[in-house]
Amino acid sequence: MRIGFDAKRVFHNFRGLGNYGRTLIESLERIEPQNEYILFTPPFDDPRAREWQKRFSNLEVVTPQNSLAKTFSSSWRSLFLASTIEKKNLDIYHGLSHELPPGLRKRGIKSVVTIHDLIFIRFPEFFPWIDRQIYYKKFKSAVDQADIVVAICEQTKRDCIEYLDCPEEKIRVVYQSCHQIFYSGQPQETKDAIRAKYQLPEHTILYVGAIEERKNALTLVKAFARIKDMIPHNLVLVGRGKDYLKEIQKEIISHGLSERVMHFENVLNDELPSFYQMADLFVFPSVFEGWGIPNVEALFSGTPVITSQGSCFPESAGPHSQYINPKSVEDLSEKMELVLFDDELRESMIRYGREYAEQFHWKNTAEAMFQVYKSL
Repeated sequence: MRIGFDAKRVFHNFRGLGNYGRTLIESLERIEPQNEYILFTPPFDDPRAREWQKRFSNLEVVTPQNSLAKTFSSSWRSLFLASTIEKKNLDIYHGLSHELPPGLRKRGIKSVVTIHDLIFIRFPEFFPWIDRQIYYKKFKSAVDQADIVVAICEQTKRDCIEYLDCPEEKIRVVYQSCHQIFYSGQPQETKDAIRAKYQLPEHTILYVGAIEERKNALTLVKAFARIKDMIPHNLVLVGRGKDYLKEIQKEIISHGLSERVMHFENVLNDELPSFYQMADLFVFPSVFEGWGIPNVEALFSGTPVITSQGSCFPESAGPHSQYINPKSVEDLSEKMELVLFDDELRESMIRYGREYAEQFHWKNTAEAMFQVYKSL
């Protein structure tokens, strides 16, 4: 089978959507190496992208060839990519992140599109008006054109039906995996080196994610302030932020937490497993997510999880995690205290959480996606 991918974010994005594409392609290449995988992307020069490409040298990478297409690569993706795809004689083309180039259907090219979330519709206040119009047009066009729509969770499936009028029979739920680096314990010397590099104390409560209003880390800081005198832990925030981070920093100062709350922006991906595995508790109080991949990373890392009620969180964190009202500082502080002081509960959350996460192992998610391809 010859399978093509919209690989722009694979080579240009080193966060969520890029990680999704790279993990899926790596996993498919491992379980079905007899297939041919063709990646379509605008030109790239990021050394991380080049290093990833070298690791999978059997992948064919297609970039625009003439100078005009190179200069206007966004137009190449939206206007001319379908004809390029047609020349490659693909069996299936997969838009990995909400988009398909127009014209695939009339050329007889079967297609799949992954929809991660419709947050821009649910929470329009977080997105500029013009961005919302562009996103809706792209998402709606892709869903209408695709032979199969892959939703990364049941919540996104319901949103596709409600907001994009997508027929339910057209949707397949294929969960997102996390990178396999989180699957096994890090050597003690590695964790010791990370602890020394970042000057991490022995006991930590961890948050990983962008520092932005929707992800609600301010509530976590307020909840931590309520119980700080009862616990020896430091709160560790890993993620980048702007204006919302400034709000959090003011809150930290107002509660006298400058020595107890640590923030890091540039933690490397291969260092994150040590952060998770050294933490006594992972807290992800986001209001809404497409999937909540940090919950999955924490479960694989053997770290108990507290996350929010509703949205996709029961799917990503499972029945043995603790759930809170993300608007309630009191609820979160009480759940943090409960997990930190109840050793039997903690051990149960760790054990059964790790078992629950196995369904998101890359082998399982890649096999589920390949079954989607085979059905076409």
